[in-house]
Amino acid sequence: MKKSFKHIKDSAVSINELMLPSHSNFSGKIHGGYILSLMDQIAFACASKHAGCYCVTASVNKVDFLNPVEVGELLTLKASINYTGKTSMVIGLRVESENIISGEKKHCNSSYFTMVAKDKNGKGVLIPGIILTNNDEVRRFVRSIEIQKNAKKGNLLFNENTFKIENYLTLLENHNTKVVL
Repeated sequence: MKKSFKHIKDSAVSINELMLPSHSNFSGKIHGGYILSLMDQIAFACASKHAGCYCVTASVNKVDFLNPVEVGELLTLKASINYTGKTSMVIGLRVESENIISGEKKHCNSSYFTMVAKDKNGKGVLIPGIILTNNDEVRRFVRSIEIQKNAKKGNLLFNENTFKIENYLTLLENHNTKVVL
């Protein structure tokens, strides 16, 4: 079987949604959980469009809420493929809000969702690779490789069976904690 490849732009997706009072939390800002739900939806759409089949969220790498989103603002979510493996892909997401009266835009967050292509029986499906056409696309692909390597290292380093507490007790001295063992 010949390996197939797709351009990143062919599966890129963006959505706009007006933020309503029903999306707000107790402080009157848009609830972070609602924004995460939209992020998951657009990551699914981008991944499924690329893979040509159903995809599931395997992990989410760090979501920092940089600026609050206000009721009445227009939220724009953009998603594109950053990395492809055999059955998985990393989807890069960017979220911006816009005050539709003043036109002021704010970067709200960026995140990376790892999505896995599945068949109707839940088995992994081989996906097309991506065609990298510029420095940013290469940088994003390589960054995904490095993030995966560091995650594996961190998982090994902090595994409950191999973690050495004595190596880290001095690190805790300057933090807001009290160790009582």
